[in-house]
Parts: sequence; structure tokens; C-alpha cells
Amino acid sequence: MAMTMTQKILAAHAGLDSVSAGQLIEVNLDLVMGNDVTSPVAIHEMESKGFENVFDNNRIALVMDHFTPNKDIKSAENCKQVRTFAKEYGIKNFFDVGKMGIEHALLPEKGLVISGDTVIGADSHTCTYGALGAFSTGVGSTDMAAGMISGKAWFKVPSALKIVITGNFQKYVSGKDVILHLIGKIGVDGARYRSLEFTGDGIQNLSMDDRFCIANMAIECGAKNGIFPVDEKTLAYMAGRTDRKPVIFEADADAEYDEVIEINLDELKPTVSFPHLPENTHTVDEIDEIKIDQVVIGSCTNGRIEDMRAAASVLKGRTVADGVRCIVIPATQTVYMQCIEEGLTKIFVEAGAIVSTPTCGPCLGGHMGILAAGERAVSTTNRNFVGRMGHPTSEVYLASPYVAAASAVTGKISCPCELD
Repeated sequence: MAMTMTQKILAAHAGLDSVSAGQLIEVNLDLVMGNDVTSPVAIHEMESKGFENVFDNNRIALVMDHFTPNKDIKSAENCKQVRTFAKEYGIKNFFDVGKMGIEHALLPEKGLVISGDTVIGADSHTCTYGALGAFSTGVGSTDMAAGMISGKAWFKVPSALKIVITGNFQKYVSGKDVILHLIGKIGVDGARYRSLEFTGDGIQNLSMDDRFCIANMAIECGAKNGIFPVDEKTLAYMAGRTDRKPVIFEADADAEYDEVIEINLDELKPTVSFPHLPENTHTVDEIDEIKIDQVVIGSCTNGRIEDMRAAASVLKGRTVADGVRCIVIPATQTVYMQCIEEGLTKIFVEAGAIVSTPTCGPCLGGHMGILAAGERAVSTTNRNFVGRMGHPTSEVYLASPYVAAASAVTGKISCPCELD
């Protein structure tokens, strides 16, 4: 039976020769992940049911990233509970303040996810790891608890959309524009419970950071997961990060897809998602003057080193506009250090931005950049729902680091080309 890349991974982890869309299966997990918001619920469920052991203390990752450094007493208590659990159960991959990072940037960086893995995480953007050719998807905290206990999870095998990427980027266009374009094209439910399977000769022109960004936002069009083929760039990224050997799966040539969608990178323009859904997209050349109050550059979507370099390339020698707050958040300690070593941090500070320790912070309206009533922000994060970053009447515009940095300089939504 012909299968997609996702279906092959699931079949292998279920111990089956083949699977088909809609089939219910139980799979073995390579990794179970949780954070400081979702893990406490999973821990409570696990312990309240009397379970005293995890399936493998090497294959659970707990990352303190959402409300850390702790913003209030409740967040401090949550982290304390997870910290205590990690120590008691001997969780090897526990990442706390000073050693942590935003989970979906940190885990690939640490080599905890590789090609061919099956991963669940109690966070919807767990689909990020599809950039490595892994099946990864977000689950609820109770499913996380079950995964920590048994090392297994139930899935309905998804059907798939085939996304064929061709061409190469024009200046100031990046992976963020690819995924915003796709979401704008098919809508926030256009891939509901289906796999986004990326292919085409244009993929060779996508960096790993582009791929992480695109896979990260697969959930924003309802996808169960997003996944990229494994190529030389993938293998080079994983090299030296783990002793495990990647397992490479490829879709069958005659695999069935619900739909085939083509994206020509040559034709893409810098794209912005307007409030209050990621599907509400416009290219920058279509946008009239929209003044802003804040810019956020970071998150699990766009907080990697290429994102920092892109923002710095625009901010260098320029100044953040009066009345605009610009917040830069490297996604991990490693990225933070790279920013310092490459002089990017100096560029940000001299431009009038602030640089934060790694944290999810403002992305989910947690801390480090909450919006007041009526304020507008351009953000490189992944969601712009009502009240996502603060007051219900505030507005969030999603964009790439290039557009975010340019907007910080002009005080309105702008393309960097306007500054050239």
C-alpha cells in the first residue's frame, strides 16, 4: 500500500507494514515533551492515578520557558512542581532558567529529536520538529501524562496535502512568508487533521531555520503535523548533536494526497497576517499606513540565529522610532551567546531595542511585552487571536524578522526595501 512520509513513520512506530488514512493505531514514542504551563497538569494526572514510574527518564523533556523567569507566584509554584518531579523521577532532559530555551528551538538544538522520530508534546507547536523529517504533534496534558507512563500514544492516521515548493527567495523574503502565504491560501482550517508534506526542488533553497519556522506554523492551518524530506542540510544540522542514527523515510511515488498545492518562491513577497487570524494575510505592497506601538522579534517561530541576523541587518545603523517599543528575544542560550559573539546584541541595543533572556513571554500574553488597550504590535510569533498578546482590543500583526525590524524603525508596518 502506497504511503506518505508521515504514514510510513507512524506505521514503523506501530509495528505495522502499512497504515491508511483514518486508521486508529497505537504507536511507540521516541520523546514526550512538556513545559511549565502544561506539565503540572500532566504530573497531577499521573500521580493522582497512583503511577510512580515513567516509561524512560531519558525520553522525557521538560522545558521551563513560558512564564520564566517566573513572572508571579503561580508561575513560580508551577516551575517548582515540575522541578521537584524532574528530580524525583530522574528526568535527564530538564531545562531550567539559565540552561533552557524556548522548547521548540531547544530540543532540535540539543539533538533530542532526529529524523524518523515520533514525538508528542503538550504544546500545539510541537509540530516544529517535522523540519527534521520527524512526526511530531501537539497533545493535551492528559495525553502527555499517558505518554510519560506508557511511552505510547493513540493516533488516527492523517491524510495529507502535498505542498510543492519551487524557485528561490527574493530579497527580504523568508520561511515566515512561505507559511503565512500558505495559511492565507487555504485558511486556518484548510489542513484540519491532515499532514502538510513539503516537497519540490525549491526546498533546497530553504535553510533549516526556514523549515523550522514553516513546520512550526503547520498547526495554524489546522494540520496534524508538517514534515520535510531529509536532505543534506537536515543531516548536516543533526551531525554532532546526537549519537543516535537518523532514520530516513520517503513518501512513495504513488502516495495519495487530498490536494496538491504549489508555491513558487520566486513570486512570494513579504507577507503580513492581520488581526485576528493567521489566514488574514496581505503582502506589504498592499498595506496602507498602519502605525504600531510595539515590535516583538523572537519566539519558537522566529527566534533562531538567522532570524536574529535578519533583524540586525535591518536595525544596524538605524534607530527604533519614537513611541515604539522593540523587544528582541533569542530563542535559546546558544542563540543568545551567538548574538553577543557576532555583535548582534550591540546592534539591537544601540538601535534602542531591548534584548531578553530566552522566554515565550509576550507570544502568549505571558510577560515581557503585554499590550494595553488599543495598542498594535508587529510580531514574529505565530498567533494573533483576540487578546493573544494582552488586552482584548489590542492588535497583533504577524510578520517576518525583516518586516518586524523595518516596522520598528519606521513606526508603521513596512518592508525593509523602503529603507534601502
